[in-house]
Amino acid sequence: MTTFVALGDSITLGVGDPIRLIDPDGGRGRRAWRGWAALLADGLTDPALHIVAGNGACSYDVELEQLPRALELRPDIASVVVGVNDTLRPNFDAERIGTAASHTIGALRASGAEVLTMRLPDPGKMLGMPGVLARPLARRAHQINAVMDEIAERFGTLHFDAANDEETYDPRMWAVDRLHPSERGHRLIARRFHAMLEAAGHPVAAPPDPEPGNPPPTRVAEFAWLATKGTAWIVKRSTSLVPSLLAMAFAEWRAGEPEPECVPMDLAEAQETAVLRAGS
Repeated sequence: MTTFVALGDSITLGVGDPIRLIDPDGGRGRRAWRGWAALLADGLTDPALHIVAGNGACSYDVELEQLPRALELRPDIASVVVGVNDTLRPNFDAERIGTAASHTIGALRASGAEVLTMRLPDPGKMLGMPGVLARPLARRAHQINAVMDEIAERFGTLHFDAANDEETYDPRMWAVDRLHPSERGHRLIARRFHAMLEAAGHPVAAPPDPEPGNPPPTRVAEFAWLATKGTAWIVKRSTSLVPSLLAMAFAEWRAGEPEPECVPMDLAEAQETAVLRAGS
């Protein structure tokens, strides 16, 4: 049996890859998230999957809350895919993130687990934000990637470079919120890790299919999400993250960096643009 324990945030929980569970009574069944970890587990030999990831988790949440549970499960393979939420926090601290990630990954490697890690794509690019707000996010992602690169080299993890994978920025890889992978995107992550595990000599079954098994959401469904659940996300981020990003952008301008070519807009306006695109 191959015990696979997946640590991280909502990406590892499978947000963006919805499935409908079978109702034993013959009904439609409830909706649930699947995601790349479950898809990867299907491509392992005799897998036992345990997802201990948490919605909204940052690096220190993984260290303090998820790591003890993961170690109790004695994983053969563990994944630590985290960092997006760290880049979106006003109290961003690359050194603190590195310390937490190093402890988490080091402990898992010391327990004998093969560890999967990932470099983050540019969140500003994914959100389609203007340069004045995207630059601080890009800088944060680069800082996290630099930290994770060093940790991956030190502990010998299987390190997927999503930041430079040419398929990462294909719009089809992302859900309507532009922060979570779509089913196709989750399949990409699963396939990349599957190939790495196979190359490292781990027994694997057939890789996940690259093509989605479910039809993509309609424009109407995307618009409905943005107009309902997306609203809460916009309000929360607009009142916490945006002022911080604007302050950093102003500091860059004062330091003499070039002014952005586009007209600045806050995150709520960026998401409103996404709503209009979804309805077009």
